Amino acid sequence: MQKNKHGMPLMGLGTYGRRGAEGVAAMLAAIEIGYRHLDTAQSYDTERECGEALRQSRLPRADMFITTKIDMPNFGPGKLIPSLRRSLDTIGVDQVDLTLIHWPSPHDQVPLPVYVEQLAEAQALGLTRTIGVSNFTIALLQQTRTILGAVPIANNQVECHPYLQNRKLVDFCASAGIPVTAYQPIAKGTLAGDPVLEPLAAGKGCTVAQLAIAYAFARGLAAIPTSGKPERLASNFAAQDVILTPEDMATIATVDRGTRRINPTTAPAWD
Repeated sequence: MQKNKHGMPLMGLGTYGRRGAEGVAAMLAAIEIGYRHLDTAQSYDTERECGEALRQSRLPRADMFITTKIDMPNFGPGKLIPSLRRSLDTIGVDQVDLTLIHWPSPHDQVPLPVYVEQLAEAQALGLTRTIGVSNFTIALLQQTRTILGAVPIANNQVECHPYLQNRKLVDFCASAGIPVTAYQPIAKGTLAGDPVLEPLAAGKGCTVAQLAIAYAFARGLAAIPTSGKPERLASNFAAQDVILTPEDMATIATVDRGTRRINPTTAPAWD
C-alpha cells in the first residue's frame, strides 16, 4: 500500500457516520479487506468505534494509522491538549498518528496562534506523532507555517474530487511540501452517470467511484472514502489498482465544476 512521507497510507477509511455496532462492523470489514488508515474526529463521535475496531482486529497498534481532528470548542487557551487526551482515552491508545485542526476558527474568534501553538505542544508531549490542519486556505497555511517554524504541517485535509479539483490549493501544498488528503473523493455518489467519466471508467473496467479515487492517488493525494457496505469498501479499496494515463488525467481534468459539497457558513474564504 502506498504511503506518504509521514507514513500515512494514501488509502484510508473515513468514519463519519460509522457509529455504534454497525460502525464497528464496517471498520472491521475494512480492516479485513486491507485498510490500515482510519480517519476520525472529535465531532464525528466515532473515536470509540475506531478504538473498538482496532482492538477486535488484534492488529498491532503500529500497523494502523489513526487520524483525529480537534473540534472548534476545544481551540481556546488550555483546552486543546485536555481534549486530545480525552480522545486518546476514548480511542484507547497512547498516541494518534496525526492530529488535525478540523476547521479554522471562524472570523478568527480564537486567534490562529492560540490553537496552532497548543497543537505543536501536543506533538512535543508525544500525544500525536504528527500534526496538521483541515479546510485551511493558502493564506491560513502560510500563517500556520510561520507559527510552527521548523515543525512540519503533515497534512491539509480538504474536499477534493473530480467536480472540485482544488488545483490552486493542491498546487500550493505540493510546492510547500504539505501532503493533502481528499475528503468526499467520490463526491458522495454524484459522479455516477457523468457523460465524460462513465465512458472512461467503462473503458478501464472500473466504476466511476474507483476512477475518482484513483484520480486522487494519481495526483499524489490520500483519499478517505467511507461506506458501511463490505462490497463497497472492497470496491473502493480496489481503486488502488486502477492505472490512469496522462490522457486519462487530462480527460478527468475537464469535468472540474468547482462544485463544493461541504461549505458551512463558518467556512473560510476559499481559494
